[in-house]
Amino acid sequence: MTSNTQVALDKEELRSLIAHILDLDVEEITDDADFVRDLEVDSLMVLEIVVRIQRQYGVKLEERDLKNVSSLPQVLRLISVRRTEQLAA
Repeated sequence: MTSNTQVALDKEELRSLIAHILDLDVEEITDDADFVRDLEVDSLMVLEIVVRIQRQYGVKLEERDLKNVSSLPQVLRLISVRRTEQLAA
């Protein structure tokens, strides 16, 4: 997906995407849930999240990007920042 066809950033859609990847109920992906501590996300899951976010939202992410975030609101902000950076480039 190119930057010209970016999908609108929606928190509930992102929540649903992450829940699907982690094979959890959407309700378990709360704004306060820590990915590692509460949801037991491991490095393979992080990689899958990165790949799916790149496909869904048309942003370039590195696995290390998600190592610096630990909750749904932080991932949402990361996607927003990366989109802004890519549009400015």
